[in-house]
Amino acid sequence: MVRNVFTWKSRDSQNGGVSCTGTNTLTPGWKLFGKTASKPADLEPEQVGLGIPDSPASIRSSGSGSKKYEDVVASSSALILHNRPSNLPAKSQDEELKHRLEYQGMVEAARKKEMKEVKIRKKQLQQQLKLEEQLANAARVWNNEILPKWDLMRSSRKARDLWWSGIPPSVRGKVWKLAIGNDLNITHQLYDICVARAQERLRAAENSSCVDTPDCMFPESGDNPDKEASVELIQLDISRTFPHLCIFQKGGPYYDILHCLLGAYVCYRPDVGYVQGMSFIAAVLILNMEAADAFVCFANLLNRPCHMAFFHLNQPMMEAYYSVYNEFFRENLPRLFAHFSESCLSADLYLLDWMYTVFAKAMPLDLACRVWDIFLRDGEEFLFKTALGVLHLNQDALLKLDFIHGAQFLTKLPDDLAGDQLFKSIEAIKMNVGKQKFSEVLAHFVEHCEDSS
Repeated sequence: MVRNVFTWKSRDSQNGGVSCTGTNTLTPGWKLFGKTASKPADLEPEQVGLGIPDSPASIRSSGSGSKKYEDVVASSSALILHNRPSNLPAKSQDEELKHRLEYQGMVEAARKKEMKEVKIRKKQLQQQLKLEEQLANAARVWNNEILPKWDLMRSSRKARDLWWSGIPPSVRGKVWKLAIGNDLNITHQLYDICVARAQERLRAAENSSCVDTPDCMFPESGDNPDKEASVELIQLDISRTFPHLCIFQKGGPYYDILHCLLGAYVCYRPDVGYVQGMSFIAAVLILNMEAADAFVCFANLLNRPCHMAFFHLNQPMMEAYYSVYNEFFRENLPRLFAHFSESCLSADLYLLDWMYTVFAKAMPLDLACRVWDIFLRDGEEFLFKTALGVLHLNQDALLKLDFIHGAQFLTKLPDDLAGDQLFKSIEAIKMNVGKQKFSEVLAHFVEHCEDSS
């Protein structure tokens, strides 16, 4: 005896709809994965009452009436159109009504959810189009009005407003080169010479006998008094530079460019050598300009007082900068400053990494580039203002964290860090203590540290 669990199938088969031999006469009713075309008159009354369209295709092709069903969710729930199979006890009227209402409620909830998602996607698209239009307009202003008259326009109100809102990526490299300048008078020919020298030294190191351990990358014979030997150490750090982009690692399109630039700098400034964190600064520059221009900007940027102090590991100057930071920290965020003091979370545990990489390691790349925009306009003061802005934005969360979790949070900031909110927090930071400005406070602590040493 065959149990007719699928009563609709047996009914259709008896009517000649689908035979065991595979003959399909396309009679009205549901197939396994779809529904054959049927006239409204052929549907059962309960099916008409639900008001469900025939198929997703009919929704898309319904012409002027398509808006009615544009947000209907086409899913397996649309197949629940029949009562309980005949071999099972029939539902009571109350139970059938209850289940019908529940089903309609589920369909309505799915429809509302889909409509909400459509609105969100539409809003995101509108915002993206608006942003692209703003960037295009800003790029035209930069190219046509500001860049041709750089010396005259760079300090204008119009340029500063555009600068604060973020430089368009298409002109960012040009603006950065002009903002950094070339006080060291480095030429592209000098860059080529330094690259050739770095490659020669690397080949010599590979041919010489080296201790085969990760901790010793220097030739055994002959210690070099300068730091040019740190060319070999660069490879160890490049692999950790923006690993999620997969473009600076070995085999990536920018691996050789970044390696050559850092090696060239080591040969250009053997007294400084290579310091961990330089790769992030070089990588950000390479992403926005040609290699030779990036080298010029890199060398001039690291020649500024703040970075020179940190990369030279000039302890008195580093202590002066830490003292300045703590002074403004206490002035702007007294509660958080007290919490950090109680937790022993000192500035050197997170600020040093921010200074070394100019926030490129801790922040999402696009947001870090926007921070770079203003840093190259306003100088080192903006780095400390940004650091305090980060603390201001996340103050409530940081007040609940202990030493370990606070340090972890600040070492790698959230990926969803909102740029507009961060810059509002940065604007809220006051860079004066009493009547003293940043430069005056810094001069005071520099003098104090020099006297102490």
